[in-house]
Amino acid sequence: MGRKIPDDAYEDYLAMGTERSYQALAERYGVSKTAIVQRAKKEGWQERIENLQRESQQRAENQVLDEMDKIRERQLAEARFLQHRALKALQDADPSKCGQLANALNIAWKHELLLLGEPTDRQATVEEVMRQEMRDLLKVVPDNGKGRDSA
Repeated sequence: MGRKIPDDAYEDYLAMGTERSYQALAERYGVSKTAIVQRAKKEGWQERIENLQRESQQRAENQVLDEMDKIRERQLAEARFLQHRALKALQDADPSKCGQLANALNIAWKHELLLLGEPTDRQATVEEVMRQEMRDLLKVVPDNGKGRDSA
């Protein structure tokens, strides 16, 4: 074939995306696949692509974590605002409304604890339900002497 592989061959290879192949690049340049493979090994194309993929994945994960932090901060501020309003309302409340306000305050406190990673009553209940469901799912049921294919 005798043609020269351009200096920016890696960039062309990378730009091929999911359709990238050494054979396709060799055909584009009019060179042998072996020549492309040798250049790729010499310049570490596969390692470079793996590094790019790792970096991309890490950036995506960091972005998700940042978004989750923002959501948690907003929800904490809202829970604390609700606590403040409920406490203030309790000071001036008609005794018949105190139960509802105390319930709102309790919900806000539990929500705050949950956002801060502390256990709540509901969390413990969910864990207990999951354990019970796992025990139920793992129970051994007698075969009654019938095989799978029996009617």
